[in-house]
Amino acid sequence: MTAYLAGVVASALSFIFIVFAIGTIGYLLGAIKIKGIELGTAGVLLVALIWGVIINFIPSFQIGEKTITLWSDKIKGNFGIVSNIGTALFVTAVGLIAGPKFFRSFNRSTLAYIVLGFVVIIIGGVTAALFAFFDPNCSSSMAVGLLTGGLTSTPGFSAGKEVAVALDEAAKAAGNMASSLEADVTAGYGIAYTFGVLGVVLFVQILPKILKVNMAEEVAHFQAANQIKIPEPKGKLVEIDPFGFFAFFLAVALGCLVGAIKIPVINFSLGNSGGCLIGGLIVGHFAHFGNIDCRMKKETLNFMRELGLVLFLIGAGVPGGVNFITKFRWTYFIYGAVMTTVPMIVGFILARYVFKLSILNNLGSITGGMTSTPALGTLIATAGTDEVSAAYAATYPFALVSIVLAAKIIIMLI
Repeated sequence: MTAYLAGVVASALSFIFIVFAIGTIGYLLGAIKIKGIELGTAGVLLVALIWGVIINFIPSFQIGEKTITLWSDKIKGNFGIVSNIGTALFVTAVGLIAGPKFFRSFNRSTLAYIVLGFVVIIIGGVTAALFAFFDPNCSSSMAVGLLTGGLTSTPGFSAGKEVAVALDEAAKAAGNMASSLEADVTAGYGIAYTFGVLGVVLFVQILPKILKVNMAEEVAHFQAANQIKIPEPKGKLVEIDPFGFFAFFLAVALGCLVGAIKIPVINFSLGNSGGCLIGGLIVGHFAHFGNIDCRMKKETLNFMRELGLVLFLIGAGVPGGVNFITKFRWTYFIYGAVMTTVPMIVGFILARYVFKLSILNNLGSITGGMTSTPALGTLIATAGTDEVSAAYAATYPFALVSIVLAAKIIIMLI
């Protein structure tokens, strides 16, 4: 009987079950509205983080002679795969949606997006450097972890870890005491990540209410101002499949190749997230590959975007919950919250009063500058139009470059 019970529990707590159970509970939680505010898909993140915290205390347990494992390096790797696939699906869908208008809509606003992408990250980086400089308990590697977590930037996190690992290995080679720079980056990312996601998600919902924005009117003005004629592809095109999966897979594959290109001097690459966004923009812009039709139905792209978002939140949320309490301090959590809030507010003020962007372009550029995938999903739901993704797509690459460079500079120089 005990052996049978152990088998049932092991099956019920399988990796696949956990992923879909988190999604189920997360969507239920996200649907709860309080004064018109809801977590939406970010509810999935909250449940994933809570599960990560729980299994941090009980990574495994015994039933009879069978060991039920909830957390291990293999399971951590599985969540990493889920996160990577989710990111690829989401940003590729965003690129394909924005692609037909993106390159055809370059104007003075484009300069605003470029500046915002850099400014938001610079403000965050300076804030992180100040905390590391004035607080002897906050190492530069911890500050980088808090910064990349507060800005929900996986590429920045990876860049920070890369430098930290190199410094750890150099310290070991020199015979110094074992260093924990990599552990600090990981812990800081986990501590700040929760507020980093939820803070921006709530910001794009609450701010329009505070400003008493008539969203229906804003959307109407936005769509009228962004009307762009998209030319039909010349010649007769062949449709490979009814859902357009060929085009989607082509964009992802192209994006991975673009993301793998490294600039040697600064050792920078866009990675899969930035690369897939570029791949989606390119395929969406040209709309064909030779005589093969690469146009996709909006419904299909919306589905892929939402699926990618929820997989990303689950894959990143559970490890984030595990790391959350590893080196948790309230001061670190506050530092991370500041690194999320200050750049976001400064970016919004700059976009509104200096560049005179509409509220939708403003918030779209903020989600891109904050490299916040979940916040874009929330903004699309709040605005009721996915055209706000164009501002996200325009700002995101520049913010991505900035956060990777900022992470490396802070660890190496502070």
